[in-house]
Amino acid sequence: MSRANVVSREEWLAARLALLEREKDHDRRRDALSAARRELPWVRVEKAYVFDAPSGKRTLRELFGERRQLIVYHFMLAPDWDEGCKGCSYVADNIQGGYVHLAARDTAYCAVSRAPLAKLEAFKARMGWTFPWVSSDGTDFNYDYHVSFREEERARGGVEYNFKKKESFSMSDAPGLSVFAREGDEVFHTYSTYARGLDVLLGTYNYLDLTPLGRDEAALPHPMAWVRHHDRYPTT
Repeated sequence: MSRANVVSREEWLAARLALLEREKDHDRRRDALSAARRELPWVRVEKAYVFDAPSGKRTLRELFGERRQLIVYHFMLAPDWDEGCKGCSYVADNIQGGYVHLAARDTAYCAVSRAPLAKLEAFKARMGWTFPWVSSDGTDFNYDYHVSFREEERARGGVEYNFKKKESFSMSDAPGLSVFAREGDEVFHTYSTYARGLDVLLGTYNYLDLTPLGRDEAALPHPMAWVRHHDRYPTT
């Protein structure tokens, strides 16, 4: 780490106050963006999706429980994979301690993957997670929300991810998040985000962004190349 200028406390405070004004402007812009997100129109979910859950078959409506809102994290774990995606596991670690608070704001949370339920349960136990996680195996759910891609789609360059067509896409699955709302038993899709749009879910990144080194990823082959499953980091 190359050390920044070392100055007096008074000079540091002046620089910090100048940055604070920029931070406040960023907060105001973020609040405005969140308000615009809440004003997006809704799309009625017409298809009947049925998931495999530890307690049995569950419809998309039933994933809400009694809540009016549902956040779905599209967790990358395909049927033929031995373990979950490292990046998605990083996201899961960041929600594990906090998802219970969502219920206080009338919001349910659930991870969804294509792998069979037994594989999800085994990986969940290994990671020590407790959040709800269901399998969409045998449904079109992942394909309809553009986080899984059939082989023929990838072969002809017809994959849509992050709201754009991709001429090539190497993976069968990709990460994302979708939000649903309900009125009675009617379910509506209100929002989805992918790729860098998921950064906001990573509390660890938010902490690192406060430090002099930041995320320190410039020399890596790709962002998050450093991330491991939390049980695979070296012990010190």
